[in-house]
Amino acid sequence: MTVEAIKEAITELSEDERTSLAAWLVEMDYDEWDREMVKDLAPGGRGRAFLDQVQHEIAEGKARPIEEGFAGRRHPRT
Repeated sequence: MTVEAIKEAITELSEDERTSLAAWLVEMDYDEWDREMVKDLAPGGRGRAFLDQVQHEIAEGKARPIEEGFAGRRHPRT
């Protein structure tokens, strides 16, 4: 089946079916992103050095929980 045939078939779907298809495609894309993140942050992955640095900074008390940063933003600026 060609991409053009798939596009044509999609135009024949009901609105509910297109919505369902779109949600499935987004979920599939997120799943691929999750797999890539796991690979990148695994030992030897391209993001592992960054993860190790962050964990080291947390252990040394050089970082604060993200919730603390967000809490400071909840108050309106004057």
